[in-house]
Amino acid sequence: MKIYLLGNIADVQTGPFGSQLHKEDYVEFGTPMVTVEHLGNRVFTKQNLPMISDSDKKRLNKYVLNEGDIVFSRVGSVDRCSYVDNKHLGWMFSGRCLRIRPRNVVYPLYLYYYFCMENTKQFIRNIAVGATMPSINTKLMEDLKVPLPTMEMQQKIASILSALDDKIELNNRINENLELQAQAIFIDLFITNAKPEWKMGTISDLGNVVGGGTPSKKVEEYYTNDGIAWITPKDLSNDKSKFITHGETDITDLGLAKSSATLMPRGSVLFSSRAPIGYIAIADGQVSTNQGFKSIVPFDNVGTAYVYYFLKENLSAIENVASGSTFKEVSGGTMKNFPAVIPDDDTLAKFKQFCSPLLEQQRALEYENRYLASLRDTLLPKLMNGEIDVSEIKI
Repeated sequence: MKIYLLGNIADVQTGPFGSQLHKEDYVEFGTPMVTVEHLGNRVFTKQNLPMISDSDKKRLNKYVLNEGDIVFSRVGSVDRCSYVDNKHLGWMFSGRCLRIRPRNVVYPLYLYYYFCMENTKQFIRNIAVGATMPSINTKLMEDLKVPLPTMEMQQKIASILSALDDKIELNNRINENLELQAQAIFIDLFITNAKPEWKMGTISDLGNVVGGGTPSKKVEEYYTNDGIAWITPKDLSNDKSKFITHGETDITDLGLAKSSATLMPRGSVLFSSRAPIGYIAIADGQVSTNQGFKSIVPFDNVGTAYVYYFLKENLSAIENVASGSTFKEVSGGTMKNFPAVIPDDDTLAKFKQFCSPLLEQQRALEYENRYLASLRDTLLPKLMNGEIDVSEIKI
């Protein structure tokens, strides 16, 4: 296996400087421009994609993405990257990113998976400069050492790993479709065909609003790796799943008792109320949260699905009533008193009946994705280091 410098097997390009493209240049319809927040697991995320005009794309054509390019975060989480497939060629990348364009000696997907290895990620984090906001540049990346087996071996390794990611992406698309179905039914039942006799109430009529708390960080006995699930907004930021069972850290029974955290049942809807506002997830087991949440334990006749989609539909309105000078926060009182239509029990039951199998399917697909991701991450270093022989595999 021969070792190359990245600069000898790929072209590294920084995105356009701020003076070349300003926020006010973005348009409603045009070519998507990828920035740091859109770097997902292999593929780009599409939420809040800025668009640029055809004239700006022509002017900045050196920043157009081709299939096989790899886009890195240039600042902040410098180990994050995504792969450009044929669905995203022609997109652009922002000045907060770096583009790596592999040459013929390296198979693009193999190089992407090399960047996904934890050892490679750690190395990139270590070479980043800047204590407050780590950053990388073309020179730092060009000096990265990349061991390469034969092209045939590169392709075989990439095909094994990409098959797992392909299945994860397929599951995600199915879940997105199911989500659209549920949202459409919610709008049809509760907005388009809302009944005039339904009364106006508040969120507190839908369920119990529950805050969270943080056990003292100074007491080691309050925290554990295998205890009561304790969720923070960061956990929902790192994991975009709809269902959550545990966060990065659990707390002990003593930690729960010595804090204002509350144990909530499966089916509770978690809503981050600050830093940032609006992460929403469903508890798939008993959980507690820190003080960054105002969660809702739905009443039995209301159900988890109605509360979840009500919050999603009213997210912007809830954000608008947040207050605070340093950072915006939705208080417990504000959450409890936020206006809500209270449908009749028959309509709620109809929505619950429709959503129950849908939610269960989404949950199952998310669990399958976690298994597939774990399998991929286990195989990745073994394949890259030659611990698993792929010479007999046919592709």
